[in-house]
Amino acid sequence: MGVLAMNLLVTPSATVSRNRRTTASRASASNHAPKSIAKHASRASGFSNSIQQKVKSAKGKVQEGRQRLITTATVTEAPATTKSVYFFSKDESMGDASMKQLLGGKGANLAEMCKIGLSTPPGMTLTTESCRVYNENGGELGAGVWEEVLEGLSKIEATMGQKLGDLENPLLLSVRSGAAISMPGMMDTVLNLGLNDDVVKGLAAKSGNERFAYDSYRRFLDMFGCVVMGIDHELFEHEITQLKKAKGVMNDNDLTVEDLKELVEIYKGVYQKEGKSFPLDPLEQMKLGIFAVFDSWMSDRAILYREVENIKGLAGTAVNIQTMVFGNMGNTSGTGVCFTRNPSTGENKLYGEYLINAQGEDVVAGIRTPEPIEELKNNLPEAYAELIENTHILEKHYKDMQDIEFTVQDGKLFMLQCRSGKRTGPGAVRIAVELVKEGMVSKDTAITMVSAEHLDQLLHPQFKDEEAYKPNVLGEGLPASPGAAVGVVVFSGEAAVQAKAQGLKAILVRTETSPEDVGGMNASEGILTARGGMTSHAAVVARGWGKTCVSGCQELSVNDEAGTFTLGGKTVSVGDTISLNGTTGEVILGAAELAPPQIAGDFGEFMSWVDEARDIKVLTNADTPEDAAVARANGAEGIGLVRSEHMFFGSDERLRAVRKMIMAGDKKTREEALAEILPFQRSDFEGIFKAMDGFPVTVRLLDPPLHEFLPEGDIDEIAREMAEMTGSTEDEVLDRIESLAEVNPMLGFRGCRLAITYPEIAEMQARAILEAACTAQAEGVKVQADIMVPLVGTVEEFKNQEKLIRATAVKVFEEKGTVVPYKVGTMIEIPRAALMAAEIAEHAEFFSFGTNDLTQMTFGYSRDDVSKFVGNYMAQGILKSDPFEVIDQEGVGQLITMATKNGRTARPGLKVGVCGEQGGEPSSVEFFHKNQLDYVSCSPFRVPIARLAAAQAAVKAKK
Repeated sequence: MGVLAMNLLVTPSATVSRNRRTTASRASASNHAPKSIAKHASRASGFSNSIQQKVKSAKGKVQEGRQRLITTATVTEAPATTKSVYFFSKDESMGDASMKQLLGGKGANLAEMCKIGLSTPPGMTLTTESCRVYNENGGELGAGVWEEVLEGLSKIEATMGQKLGDLENPLLLSVRSGAAISMPGMMDTVLNLGLNDDVVKGLAAKSGNERFAYDSYRRFLDMFGCVVMGIDHELFEHEITQLKKAKGVMNDNDLTVEDLKELVEIYKGVYQKEGKSFPLDPLEQMKLGIFAVFDSWMSDRAILYREVENIKGLAGTAVNIQTMVFGNMGNTSGTGVCFTRNPSTGENKLYGEYLINAQGEDVVAGIRTPEPIEELKNNLPEAYAELIENTHILEKHYKDMQDIEFTVQDGKLFMLQCRSGKRTGPGAVRIAVELVKEGMVSKDTAITMVSAEHLDQLLHPQFKDEEAYKPNVLGEGLPASPGAAVGVVVFSGEAAVQAKAQGLKAILVRTETSPEDVGGMNASEGILTARGGMTSHAAVVARGWGKTCVSGCQELSVNDEAGTFTLGGKTVSVGDTISLNGTTGEVILGAAELAPPQIAGDFGEFMSWVDEARDIKVLTNADTPEDAAVARANGAEGIGLVRSEHMFFGSDERLRAVRKMIMAGDKKTREEALAEILPFQRSDFEGIFKAMDGFPVTVRLLDPPLHEFLPEGDIDEIAREMAEMTGSTEDEVLDRIESLAEVNPMLGFRGCRLAITYPEIAEMQARAILEAACTAQAEGVKVQADIMVPLVGTVEEFKNQEKLIRATAVKVFEEKGTVVPYKVGTMIEIPRAALMAAEIAEHAEFFSFGTNDLTQMTFGYSRDDVSKFVGNYMAQGILKSDPFEVIDQEGVGQLITMATKNGRTARPGLKVGVCGEQGGEPSSVEFFHKNQLDYVSCSPFRVPIARLAAAQAAVKAKK
């Protein structure tokens, strides 16, 4: 096994230790505001340094005192008017869908489902504010919260006619998380809460189904031990696997009631071996379940998910305590997850899965591969019919595709959850378009339903020829998340993160994924699992992140310890390359050839609505006719930045001429070299003008220092190469290199400083631009040429260059016998230029903010070195985001606002735009829209995203 394979062979057992509670004793359930109890300190590894630091920083106070037991505590007083618990039932609902920030998405929607009359088991929601207080108090509930919980429990008991812990008519509960923004699988859940050795007998007697009762008990012992007590789930999984082998059965459902009783005793033995005491008091179980859910808000996986999804500003998670309904009571019961439309394609057809005689975690966790939802019509037709009716009700009510969890108990349907469903890029666009056509939403609303990430997925490559790879197909699974992924095989989340850090694309292969894999899933190109269906954890998260996923590949056999998997009769090792087709479910050995995306269907219609809505233009940064053509195809309305120096690297012949110019010791020699460069530049500009027929083209004159055009490597080799190329001696080359050396070249001899010192350079470039414009215009092309002077810091610098450009234009127009429209403006990239905007605008006809250099000079951060600390800064909250990716609105943004206002005061109608990296970033585009800039300019492939962001900013501004 090679070094690469050794680096990637990190098994889950070696890298994942679940962060759960442990306790040595119980306290009275009547204690006020119970304190937090000890947690395992080990964490799922493999996260980036910045994430780890954010985890450490954010936990701070919560981690103190984790070794305390549950005791009576003095707590921080919460505001007297703050209500912490909201009850919901079909007859009474204290909340509604508008209260997501307080009740979380799940709690708000549970209350709303009750209000619109759906069959929803009664329960109560502890607010997200309670979670915030809990974490700020170091793991202590706020004053009075526990009393409100007990009051809410009494309401549930009265509604159901059952009591928690009662031996004759026991009430069982589920305890679930639910933040304001959906975080599927990232926080904790406890089901079947309230069971113990005595209650299970009462449940068996009440239900008349002893097997169901003990199946629920063994599930509870497993889940409570894992989620609350910090016991590794694999210990329980090992025991049930061994028991099934001993009994000669394959599935959990094949175990008899006596087998399950035996398993319960075995599970209790796991607690004892781990030094844990299982709490028999149901009220204490509920208390600890609440703690576990609140604590899971600060788990590594939840923090990482919020980082990836850029979720900020939330108080915490709510806790939903709800009456249990049981899908594991036999063949007239079941559980499932469905979407009102296909989340992968957007097709208006019910999409989902279910399991007979199972509980919800079996479906979501992918423990068993479920059946398609359509089959429910044959097994439980009345429940299926009601489910269909409910999905129509919910979609019309929320006016969006819904993700629904349901349980059927003895033939009766119960709705457990609804939320706006995660969807792929193609799915998002189709759903938005069809909802408009169905009259459910307006075009403006549809525009807000598609995110930048959705469009980014649409622009991902697909396989070039699916027939070509057919001989290498190893097998097929379920097409859980569409797309094409090629990468090296890894078997753990940590290995996927390591592979990405090494610049490798990885495919994460697991028997089944769990929330602990979230870091590796985010780092991977694609995910392959042996278990789990189309609505499993792997599938839901992958679709939300646009990751290709093939799940439920039942023939797949994974050996984590050996670092291999077997499929289709072949064994594949860690580090080997495979490909996944998430649209067909195919697993392919080797690297299948990729091709650019083919955008069709509803995309064009959707983007036409986008363009109707926006009032800021989207241009592109393009340096070649080919780039310009791609940008036009993506909807660009011109070029906001042509970096003319990039053309110099187009061929050896061009580079040779540039280096001759650099080596020139006098003006005459330099002009001779520039004369060789002129035809190349003129030809490129002609192609760009033609590609952008009718749209503006902004060309920046030479910006970088001259040394960037010299070869890299050993100085003697450079001197030898330059001497051969330019005809100079090696000593002359060395002298020239020494003269060009700068301590800080980015603040040195570059931009307009270079052109002022050597005006013949700027004159050649201006001539090339204007001659190309004349030629293109003569061929019927509508030309709009903007010539941009870089790195201006004083009015006099700009005036110097403007005079030279206009004098050159007079000469060219006289020579060509024609005139073309052109403007002379400047790039605002030095803070002083922003401060002097009014004075500069008296002469400049347009401004383009070069936000890369403006950010660099305002912060004093080197763009090339910022990566060494920016992650740490974000982790500690010093920076909200990387300012080279997202515009710094408070600092750099203030300069942009001021310069725009002052520039337009001096020159009404001044054209103002942005051409830095942030020109394609959605929140930055919204900022530029607020400041009434005329355009943003970004890379050709980000043009659709910038168009969408501009439209969303306009829609938001209307509200």
